[in-house]
Amino acid sequence: MEEKKVESILATDVGSTTTKAILIEKRGDEYRLVTRGEMPTTVEAPWENVMIGVRKAIKRVEELIDRPILDDTGHLIRPKEDGRGVDIYVSTSSAGGGLQMMVAGLVKSISASSAHRAALGAGAVVLDVIAVDDGRSQSEQITRITELRPDIILMSGGVDGGSVSYIASIAEIIKQANPQPRFGATYKLPLIYAGNKDAQDIVTAVCGEEMDVHIVDNLRPRHDVENLGPAREAIHDLFMNHVMAQAPGYGELMGWVDTTIMPTPGAVGRIIELMADKYKANIVGVDIGGATTDVFSSFEGTFTRTVSANLGMSYSICNVLEEAGFDNILRWIPFGMDQSQISDWIANKMVRPTTIPQTLYHLVLEQALAREALRLSFEHHKSLAKKVEKEEVGVVFKSQASMVKASGRDIIEMMKLDILVGSGGVLSHAPRRQQAALMLLDAFQPEGVTQLAVDSIFMMPHLGVLSTVYPEIAAEVFDKDCLVRLGTAIAPVGPAKRGTPMATVKISLPNGETIQEKVISGEIKVIPLGVGETATCKIQPANGNIDVGTGRGKALEVKVHGGLVGIMLDGRGRPIAIPEDPQERVKTLTSWINAMNAYPSEKIAELQERYPVKAEGAQGGKKRGGLFSFFK
Repeated sequence: MEEKKVESILATDVGSTTTKAILIEKRGDEYRLVTRGEMPTTVEAPWENVMIGVRKAIKRVEELIDRPILDDTGHLIRPKEDGRGVDIYVSTSSAGGGLQMMVAGLVKSISASSAHRAALGAGAVVLDVIAVDDGRSQSEQITRITELRPDIILMSGGVDGGSVSYIASIAEIIKQANPQPRFGATYKLPLIYAGNKDAQDIVTAVCGEEMDVHIVDNLRPRHDVENLGPAREAIHDLFMNHVMAQAPGYGELMGWVDTTIMPTPGAVGRIIELMADKYKANIVGVDIGGATTDVFSSFEGTFTRTVSANLGMSYSICNVLEEAGFDNILRWIPFGMDQSQISDWIANKMVRPTTIPQTLYHLVLEQALAREALRLSFEHHKSLAKKVEKEEVGVVFKSQASMVKASGRDIIEMMKLDILVGSGGVLSHAPRRQQAALMLLDAFQPEGVTQLAVDSIFMMPHLGVLSTVYPEIAAEVFDKDCLVRLGTAIAPVGPAKRGTPMATVKISLPNGETIQEKVISGEIKVIPLGVGETATCKIQPANGNIDVGTGRGKALEVKVHGGLVGIMLDGRGRPIAIPEDPQERVKTLTSWINAMNAYPSEKIAELQERYPVKAEGAQGGKKRGGLFSFFK
């Protein structure tokens, strides 16, 4: 089908709880989002057929546009003709828990780490990483593999031409574990082998009878080379064409789509990569969900995805509290609150995970928790986002076998970050866009000059899978309808006494007016600049210790983009310093909130009067052990 003939595109994302459908159509000379509809996903009992939810979501779209897309038998009308039907249909899926994988390698920090990154980049939740040096006995590893029941196992290890003995040992462990797939009683579990090519026959011989073995190019053909592409492609193909074909209703869904169904996180990563290439920019994207938080980055041409499977805003919200601790939650709350109040709300959220805050009090609490979930997930991401470029020799095994231990360079440098994109309910559906901007600033703490944006209605998965067949259409809709541009943050970095200038910013506005503002240490200031508007900024550091993006003490001239918030002059330093004294904390947070117009100031004042901080400090809660210990 020629692209010029494509006028109507239907896309669905079959999520773990909700199936979301969007309709994109050509209007004049451009492609735009027309409408969206969503319905509960129907992968589990009593329905056990994802197509019920898919058809209901499409029916919702039909109601909103007042024209048929499905015929009387419930099938898609294609191509679009006489105001009926659509031209193409694409879909993503994370139903049934999404793609769940286990990876295995020789050395945890080398081949197993590469396999881990390959699986994450393909959109998988990695259940565990098995390696010869992971500290567990073989019997413990066998037990663990048996318990996991992954969808796919990815095995790697060794450089091409190296020893094969340890690879044979890993293969034997997997064979003895005899893991069973989640779906399909007679279905063979897929094993992707992406290790030393000299061990391909050995792995096939050991595991080929019980498992469906697929051979791809080595993830680490040399110690200083990482080749993740072939493994990722094999994961995509196996998951949708073989694994999910066993799930209820997916056979019919696969017959509907015009291209391969993609795992939802893999599709989000795809659109991030596409936009990084289009804008020639370093991009970080985050999707914070109910159970997990995914972070994506395309930095200096290197794409990385990580999933924090225990950090979410509903099903795993207790883990956010456990990992962050009460003190880190409380530091973002501009009024008095104690541990029991936080615990009670989290307990209710776990009982009713799909509820949303009904009061400003609970909205502020939820957004404080979101800051910590985002912060922790980004720290995890930065620890894995590395570029392989050098190695050092070290003794790895007790047998004294000499191996080459790879070390990678951290590639996430916040001063070089161009665009930060947030997605997920707590960001996309924040009552005020200023709240989303402040959460992104507080959690990620961008440096220098950075554009901020959020996904308007969680459209990135749909556009990611669409980009595999029509990248230009996907890019156009992403830019015009998906991204809600919040504005640009200017954040100087360097030591400065609180209340003193860090930099002077001279802004040439679109109307020809020129204004000059100072970035004051410890303060935030917002300069209005609308969506679609640009301004030229000349930023001059106040002294030789301040860096605004070109080195200490050096001035920067840059074009900045406006948004619903505007230009944010963030003088809070990095890392952001929040006073430990509770009275000072409340005063400081209130000034930031009011500067950003994040919440109604009079409502915050009412909460502060109703919930004053204690003289000795409302904080003092310690991180507790045990998942539900705070309920006791």
